[in-house]
Amino acid sequence: MPQLNAYLSFDGNCADAMRFYERALGGKLEALIANRDSPMAAELPPGTVERIMHARMVIDGQVLMAGDAMVGQPYETMKGFSLTLTYPTAAEARRVFEQLAEGGRVTMPLQQTFWAETFGAVVDRFGTPWMVNGALVNA
Repeated sequence: MPQLNAYLSFDGNCADAMRFYERALGGKLEALIANRDSPMAAELPPGTVERIMHARMVIDGQVLMAGDAMVGQPYETMKGFSLTLTYPTAAEARRVFEQLAEGGRVTMPLQQTFWAETFGAVVDRFGTPWMVNGALVNA
């Protein structure tokens, strides 16, 4: 069966974002490959070699991937989606939500809903939109 994984795009801060997610989400960063490590590094435009070509983090068997946009290519902020996290307890959801919200923007504070003991939405300091569920009802 194929895997469906999210691949995020950043504008030069992918390494910082993925290290932050590793700490906040308890994942393991398995790859953080800079453009300088590419066999084509010498052919890349100036200012590009330090950007991340590919990052891969595993969170409880699930994968989040990311990379930086190339210098000189237009970068659009993340929009039209959210990454969703679901935790077995409201306490776990609250802990992660608070970490993601640090330096970011809460778009819906954590609160009880008809589907979960707690739910909230946040755009983190790197511009990634998240929805966080804790203790789903009837799960």
